[in-house]
Amino acid sequence: QVQLVESGGGLVQAGDSLGLSCEASGGTLRLYSMAWFRHVPGKEREFVASISPSSGTIYYADSVKGRFTISRDNAKNGVFLQMNSLKPEDTAVYYCAARTSYSGTYYASVSYGFWGQGTQVSVSS
Repeated sequence: QVQLVESGGGLVQAGDSLGLSCEASGGTLRLYSMAWFRHVPGKEREFVASISPSSGTIYYADSVKGRFTISRDNAKNGVFLQMNSLKPEDTAVYYCAARTSYSGTYYASVSYGFWGQGTQVSVSS
């Protein structure tokens, strides 16, 4: 089973950029579709972006399209989220998640069987 650890969160100002990383261990990353979700207390976990095992298919939530970029490096067992033009409404705990490519749908959190512990991103106005 794959274990996921996120890093790179922090406190930034609106308009700044931030890069998140997700390191996978205990499994072969290329077997999994990967995604980033975010969660704000009192709200449901929100889909941010997903990437297929070969990076051939990528999806973004409308709220981040054009500002965020998801990527992966299977050789280094890493998944990344580059966030530009950050807004206060991007403030959340960001989670990395993995699923086998044939299960569920890319935007549904229930489709993902493996999760990291999350990293806090805070954007001040």
